[in-house]
Amino acid sequence: MSKDIKEMRDYRQKMNDIILSKDNKNIKRFFALDSRAYDPSSLDKKTKEMMGLVGSIVLRCNDCIFYHLDQCYKEGVTDGELYEAVNISLIIGGSVTVPHMRFLFEMWDKLKKS
Repeated sequence: MSKDIKEMRDYRQKMNDIILSKDNKNIKRFFALDSRAYDPSSLDKKTKEMMGLVGSIVLRCNDCIFYHLDQCYKEGVTDGELYEAVNISLIIGGSVTVPHMRFLFEMWDKLKKS
């Protein structure tokens, strides 16, 4: 596994653990709601993660991009599916999303090599 990938996963987990240890009921509820939103129902988890990825690109959040990209990878998203999702984010977000697309494709290559 790529050092970058492991470090990003470990950092996210460590910081989420710290946040959730503060025992704030509203923060815990939000985290739980966020997690449950990606459970399969009318849409499968893979589709929901691609939707989360598109939203993250449009909002230009590299941390969120990595999280959803990692989940997409785990759900078996193909290169073709990823490129179509990224294209939708480009249409919605415009050229300002291109630097975040660069990050995404760098991380995608690392995930595939991990």
